[in-house]
Amino acid sequence: MINGILFRARTGVPWRDLPERFGCWKTVYERHRRWSADGTWDRILQAVHAEADAKERIDWSMVSVDSTSCRAHQHAAGAPRKAPRIPKKRSIPRQHRPDEGLGRSRGGFSCKIHLAGEGGRRPLALLITPGQWGDSPQLIPILERIRVKRPGGGRPRTRPDHLGSDKAYSSRRNRRYLRRRQIKHTIPEPRDQRANRRRRGSKGGRPTGFDKQKYKRRNEVERTINRLKHSRAVATRYDKRAYVFHGTVTVVSIRLWLRP
Repeated sequence: MINGILFRARTGVPWRDLPERFGCWKTVYERHRRWSADGTWDRILQAVHAEADAKERIDWSMVSVDSTSCRAHQHAAGAPRKAPRIPKKRSIPRQHRPDEGLGRSRGGFSCKIHLAGEGGRRPLALLITPGQWGDSPQLIPILERIRVKRPGGGRPRTRPDHLGSDKAYSSRRNRRYLRRRQIKHTIPEPRDQRANRRRRGSKGGRPTGFDKQKYKRRNEVERTINRLKHSRAVATRYDKRAYVFHGTVTVVSIRLWLRP
């Protein structure tokens, strides 16, 4: 069944068109849907992160944040307004969204994947939002999803050594948050923000620091997104529910981490 889930994520075929060697398509789909609904895929990814960190395979020296738009197929529309079935003992995971993570932007009917990737071009955290949502407000939520457990116990690691992102994430709120958590960062300041700071004089604060050499490594998160979109079910969203699409992206992320 897991091979069937991976096959569908890679090819993007409709669930009904799964080859017979994977068994009944409905059984494969239900397994993927349930594991996406109760957060099983997320827990598997956390376990993979912990194992990779124990082997020092996570490059904490530079973690970058970026987003990518995914065009939603017409099959992604029309989800019934009904809450998914979740065991009463478990709280509803954060990937369940009342808006199903769908919206209309310049690219049409779409959604966005906000991603934090480490230096080895593999995902550390992800977030699904509607396509018209901005990038800057999602920086703090995506960083708060980075939680890599330590094999010997204790508090999980949540802070990278350095953070990089493009100017879309530049805001006083984000920089204040990063300073409070003592996270070094390289975020270029847009021209309008720079002019506004100069116009305010001494009240505008000091100029932001910017390291050109560090900023060159921001391409790592773009290459991470490119690797994710090699899977056709990620490049184009076919899933109606946000939590199912979140599970699809998580499955592809797990596959990237398990590659040698």
